[in-house]
Amino acid sequence: MQKKIIILIICGLLFSATKGDCTSPLKVRPSSNPSVDEVYSKEAAYHYSMAVLSRLNNDLPGAIDQMKKALAVHPDSLYLNTELVSLYAENRDVNNALSLGEAMLAKNPGNIELRSIMGGLYFNLRKYDKAIREYQTIIEIDPKNLVAHLFLATIYTQEKKYDLARKAYQQILKMDPGNIIGMYYYAKTLTQMNRPAEAEALYKKMTMQKPEFEAAWLSLAALYESENKHDAAIAVYRAYLEINPARIIFRVKIAQQLVKAKKQSLAEKELKEALQADPANRDVRTMLGLLYYEMKQFDAASAQFLTLLQASPGDEKIRYLLANSLEQKGDLPAALAEYQKISPDFELYANAQVLAAMICKKEGRIEDAIAVMTRAIEKKNDQAALYLYLSSLYEEKKDMTAAEKTIQEGIGRFPRNTDMYYVLGTLQEKTNRFEESIKSMQKVLDIDPQHADALNFIGYTYADRGIHLDEAEQMIVQALKIKPKNGYILDSLGWVHFKKNQYDRALTHLKEALELLPDDPNINEHMGDVYLKIGREQEALKYYRKAAKIDPDNVKLKEKLENLINKK
Repeated sequence: MQKKIIILIICGLLFSATKGDCTSPLKVRPSSNPSVDEVYSKEAAYHYSMAVLSRLNNDLPGAIDQMKKALAVHPDSLYLNTELVSLYAENRDVNNALSLGEAMLAKNPGNIELRSIMGGLYFNLRKYDKAIREYQTIIEIDPKNLVAHLFLATIYTQEKKYDLARKAYQQILKMDPGNIIGMYYYAKTLTQMNRPAEAEALYKKMTMQKPEFEAAWLSLAALYESENKHDAAIAVYRAYLEINPARIIFRVKIAQQLVKAKKQSLAEKELKEALQADPANRDVRTMLGLLYYEMKQFDAASAQFLTLLQASPGDEKIRYLLANSLEQKGDLPAALAEYQKISPDFELYANAQVLAAMICKKEGRIEDAIAVMTRAIEKKNDQAALYLYLSSLYEEKKDMTAAEKTIQEGIGRFPRNTDMYYVLGTLQEKTNRFEESIKSMQKVLDIDPQHADALNFIGYTYADRGIHLDEAEQMIVQALKIKPKNGYILDSLGWVHFKKNQYDRALTHLKEALELLPDDPNINEHMGDVYLKIGREQEALKYYRKAAKIDPDNVKLKEKLENLINKK
């Protein structure tokens, strides 16, 4: 059967769990004379039957066409017009559905079926005021219409009008105390209202009243999970498994809770038992593989993912997990092979190719890494990460021209990507093109005025050159507001104070930066510079030596250190 519009779905759910019975559209009677069924000519009946068949075959345009032909014979038929409104709604032809529905309601204001359809349309369009009007009108006509009450409660919850929602749910349960769906959504609303104890009581009532209602068990367990009550959640899952042992997925959920409770060995045991019961269950085996990965048992993780991949060679997610496990266990050639088999259509394709290139780089094969990234871009040039990493590889190779060319190509593809312009600015700075680097960073700020790293870059660059120091300080302070407790930005702030001859303030910020990044050579060097400037040569020597130990290739730092030692 084709999908029904939302009102019919809710109606079915609501009454299947209660004593009521949804009125079938085929039994709708015109409100002008509710005691008399509509009678159609043979021609109209034929077209109506063809519309029903088309609808069953999911041919909504064909159903609409046949319904129109039936209406051409009986244009005033309330039932046929109502069915056409429903068909328009199912076919997402909202304008025609609303236009015809409103016109028919003007003639038949007391027709509940039509108002229900219109209410559902307004609900889906988020025109909640109009939806509320329809459901309130239905309730005026039929005060015991549970569907209308449920929709009202749902809308009030959606709009966070919790007091009204609560009253609506309470009215449903007053009319039908055993209404499972009413209880279920009421409990959901209570959870949103941060009334977990009341929600818990309702969920428990549902599990006792209708034990086969799985959603209640899941929601009760989820409630416990949100409160980090892992044992309570596990108890709920086990209780439902006694009712329905075939639901192996609940064993997975139990294992997940055990992992969160740091009981990995028990989680492993749970999953192994589940796998014995259902060896072909992919969810269980995947979870077991992920558990082994988390436990750093990469051989075991790889074995699980390999078994899954052999059963489903096209599962790219599993191939990615297998490649990652192989990489972690140190089998780099096998990991590289699996990463490179991943399809460009897979959502993590770019990440997989970056990881493949990183393996090549780790093995000292930077040309192969570049080749991996180049091929990846040829296959999928809509991923910024590929251009960024390829550029970094060229920079590693000291080929700054190729690095910049790659970034420029990336900017051509992603003209609003701040990472691209930021990297371009750093490359220009490294090739002594000061003005161009500042322009690139300004472009970053044009796109994102709150880009802390670009603000810090410009501020530090100005400070290092001893220019625009007030502007530099303002930009660095702004960056620090965006990224408080960032060691690099604190270093920049200390450096700008140093350049402004504010040595006490410089030391304050540099010490704070050093607490966050104690092994950063630049910050240690800056500390040495400040101490040297204020005549505390012993402290300066200490920080220069530490910086030189961390960065032994820094020629200028060596000169500073040697000059200070010779001076002594």
